[in-house]
Amino acid sequence: METRLKGSFIYLANAVNDLRGNWRTFALALAPAVILAALCLLPEAINLQHQLARHFEPGVHSVAMVPAQTPYPPAEAAAPAAAPLFGPWTMRAFKFAFVAMTLLGNLLVLCAIRRLQEGKTKAGGIDEAIAVYGDAVAKAPAYVWVVILQLAVPLLALALLPVDIVVGQWWIAALVYLAMVTLMVFGALLYLWLYFAPYALIFDDQHSFHALLFSRDLLRKRFFRATIRIVVFLAVWSGYNSWAAIFFVAVSLIVGPVAMLTGTTWAALIAIDLAAVVTNFATNAFFTAAGVRMYQDLRAIAAASTMSAAPGADVSAPAATADSSA
Repeated sequence: METRLKGSFIYLANAVNDLRGNWRTFALALAPAVILAALCLLPEAINLQHQLARHFEPGVHSVAMVPAQTPYPPAEAAAPAAAPLFGPWTMRAFKFAFVAMTLLGNLLVLCAIRRLQEGKTKAGGIDEAIAVYGDAVAKAPAYVWVVILQLAVPLLALALLPVDIVVGQWWIAALVYLAMVTLMVFGALLYLWLYFAPYALIFDDQHSFHALLFSRDLLRKRFFRATIRIVVFLAVWSGYNSWAAIFFVAVSLIVGPVAMLTGTTWAALIAIDLAAVVTNFATNAFFTAAGVRMYQDLRAIAAASTMSAAPGADVSAPAATADSSA
């Protein structure tokens, strides 16, 4: 039967079945990364609750009589702003660690799926989780390098987006604006071309630039059809996580004062923080599993094209493998 690209939501439905059928393996493998990521996100939650506590703390607010002709209260009457418990550099370090834990979670999901598909799973859940970590540690340096290569241009475009450039001539400003827009569009297209580079590393042992070329060749002549599905994945992922983030912030704002009054602040902080991280990792695992399904279909289509073009060729990988490894 000829392999073809399926609909986006079919891949998402298949991902649900993949994760649900092996949820113990994924839960045990992701549990340490989830806990570390929650600890990395906890300082931000503490800063938010500290501001709420300062706002609702008795004695912080005061009432003063101001003459009617004075349009604004005196400067000394204004309450000083509460300094955050964790400074900006500390928060940047924790956010960087959170991103690292998120990448580790994606790598663990990819390694767990590969082991399940190859039938290498161990009998005990803990033993299988340890084996998944062993595979992930072995692949981690190559995985980080591939992700850096994949995201270099898109991250550069995002870094330049908020930069203000002041020029004296309007045509220079127009050229600068055009260059920034071009860089953003090019970064987005490049990201789509290289979307499957991490999958090529884990499932086909393609390292460094070979993984990037492998992803590019998989999408050759199928770029439009494949990117429509990738964009749907990214849109659903970003929408779901945005609503989840709004929900947890709203819950934090509501529960925070109640927890402070009832003396359960730390328990509420940890519970909300952990729930938010678990949701984030679960959605990442879900869309990663959908990406695996799509990657394997693209690989089968490329192998079929290779076989039809050259009947004597090796069909275990696309023709681009030979080019990229040359």
